[in-house]
Amino acid sequence: MAQTLRLCVVAVLALALISLSQAQGPSEEDLVEDIMGDEMDVEDDLDLGIAGDEEEEEEAAKEAEPAAPLIPKVTYKAPEPMGEHFFAESFDRGTLDSWVLSKAKKEDIDEDIAKYDGQWSVEDMKDSKLPGDKGLVLKSRAKHHAISAQLLRPFIFDSNLIVCLCRRYEVNFQTGIDCGGAYIKLLTQTPDLDLDQFVDKTPYTIMFGPDKCGEDYKLHLIFRHKNPKTGEYEEKHAKKPDADLRTYYTDKKTHLYTLVLNPDNSFEVLVDQTVVNSGNLLTDMTPAVNPAAEIEDPEDSKPEDWDEMPKIQDPAAVKPEDWDEDAPAQIPDEAAVKPDGWLDDEPDYISDPEAVKPEDWDEDMDGEWEAPQVPNPACEAAPGCGAWQRPNVDNPSYKGKWKPAMIDNPNYQGVWKPRKVANPDFFEDLHPFRMSPFSAVGLELWSMSSDIFFDNFFITNERHTADRWATDGWGLKKAAEGAAEPGLATQMLTAAEERPWLWVVYVLTVALPLVLIVVFCCTGKVRQRTARTHAQQIDTRNRHTQDSAQLETSHPHNRNPAHTGARVSGEKHTSSTDA
Repeated sequence: MAQTLRLCVVAVLALALISLSQAQGPSEEDLVEDIMGDEMDVEDDLDLGIAGDEEEEEEAAKEAEPAAPLIPKVTYKAPEPMGEHFFAESFDRGTLDSWVLSKAKKEDIDEDIAKYDGQWSVEDMKDSKLPGDKGLVLKSRAKHHAISAQLLRPFIFDSNLIVCLCRRYEVNFQTGIDCGGAYIKLLTQTPDLDLDQFVDKTPYTIMFGPDKCGEDYKLHLIFRHKNPKTGEYEEKHAKKPDADLRTYYTDKKTHLYTLVLNPDNSFEVLVDQTVVNSGNLLTDMTPAVNPAAEIEDPEDSKPEDWDEMPKIQDPAAVKPEDWDEDAPAQIPDEAAVKPDGWLDDEPDYISDPEAVKPEDWDEDMDGEWEAPQVPNPACEAAPGCGAWQRPNVDNPSYKGKWKPAMIDNPNYQGVWKPRKVANPDFFEDLHPFRMSPFSAVGLELWSMSSDIFFDNFFITNERHTADRWATDGWGLKKAAEGAAEPGLATQMLTAAEERPWLWVVYVLTVALPLVLIVVFCCTGKVRQRTARTHAQQIDTRNRHTQDSAQLETSHPHNRNPAHTGARVSGEKHTSSTDA
């Protein structure tokens, strides 16, 4: 049984090791079969007297080699805009002919960094899985960047059309991101819009996209709302997404950012076609689109006799006569006894006997020299040194300073608040979706990281058209990246090479459960086999006893009544004697 258990354990460990090694190459059994197959072929050739030619040996060698895993090849094809759209840019022409680099300077900042002189380039990604797929790359660190392009025609939020705004683009932080943004702006259509002078203060209608600094991961959705009474604009920020955004900034993969605005004021923010934030422009923006209808009267003031105290001291309460306010909180413990061996005449600290006055000590300048104090060695073995004092304990008679009990205030009027008056600045805009028209798209960024990759900008008023563009562009990238990713086993082995301690985790999570399962199976089979053998032995013994009894009965001597009676009577006699 012990030998069977050992065989089970060895077999399971071998299976676990073979399953892990298959991710790196052919198993040992495959190599043995190949070698044995070659030897058998050679023996057959010798028996038949046929000499194998070189071509057959080469074919046999090729067949013996392990076949490399086939990786599906994804061929890049530039997405083509279809359906109604206002802007489409894949950068596959390899130029920035339709884009305008800002020549402006940023205001209220040092002259050295005021220029928008950050470099842009159109190129492939560093680790591109789709050769020929180009994008716009932010190349400079610690620089201001500004670039923009005109739409095919202005996007107008027409109240007579049931349309949505669908805006999509891709971002890849190729070298990671420390502090910087990758958001885009939809620049408001104005008579004085000059893309050559595009700066941070250029009016925009919507700002949308990722932004990070330190451990603060953001996904902006900001729109500028026009006050219908004053004509002034105010930024409205969407609530923060509940989803964890960290992965999108750290995995160095291409991610698709989508914004959908609907005429019913609802909005959706998607990353890789998954909704990470949603809400309504009327209820989920800060500050709110519409101000409060009433506000607190700034001229109202609290009356002098207004009582805001919910509790007061009981005026009828009287301090008890036996209340001692002077009683201490703690008193010496009268039951305490000085421990045996306490050294009353020994101080806790003594002058260091080994200390020596420095040679340069000047008593006129430094005063009389005294040796430094050190713990008294005589006190180390004793329970204590110096004058013994009783320890203090809580005073059972202590009550502290007497205070009257608190009761409900009969004159309590509640917390005072100013009265409400009509808000003179109140307005009600039930359609914040009808934003200011925009006529250009722009990137105005500052980043401490370089090589931020942008691609496949698309603006439309048809959701299905935006989905088709995403499938043709980002969908192709995702397929190529997925095809190039290593399998699970390879990832596990690579991780174990970097962190050897993972082998222990693999053994505990893979091999150990298999060993336990097989051990229980083997021990169960052994018990069943032992029980079955024991039952067979008992059955054989019973059959042997029955055969012996039949032989005795069939013998002629045993059939004689006299002998039978004598035997029976003898048995009875023996039984009675035994009894």
